[in-house]
Amino acid sequence: MSLLVVASLLGRGKQLERLSDGLTLLALAYGLAPLLNAPLQPLASLLCIVLVVLGVLHKYWAIRVAVDADLFAHLVKSPDLSADTQALDRALFELKLKPQAADSRAWPARSQAALALLRRQAVCLGLQLSLALATLLTLLLKG
Repeated sequence: MSLLVVASLLGRGKQLERLSDGLTLLALAYGLAPLLNAPLQPLASLLCIVLVVLGVLHKYWAIRVAVDADLFAHLVKSPDLSADTQALDRALFELKLKPQAADSRAWPARSQAALALLRRQAVCLGLQLSLALATLLTLLLKG
């Protein structure tokens, strides 16, 4: 059951990703404002650049969380978790996504590691939201 809970939590990463994507696109759109002859404010432009960088970092964590979400969802249905765990470790090793073919960690430790990725994704989104608010305040105070 704990694998199912972790899979469900990791699946929420897609919602975080959508919001981050929206913020990143808004920051990019602001950067394109000169094409419409709209002036850019230097501080707001800098904040938007940082917003885009955070968006790219968020995308990295989102991809990792999505992969883990799919793997956990698959393993929830496993009739032989031990054999499938070994097969997973071998596959990840063969794809050079893991340094060794065997992993002695039990599923609770693996679950905590996967949830740590989700927390990193959430922190990136929190920073993006804070910067978006700061950018809006900068634009409103200058405007």
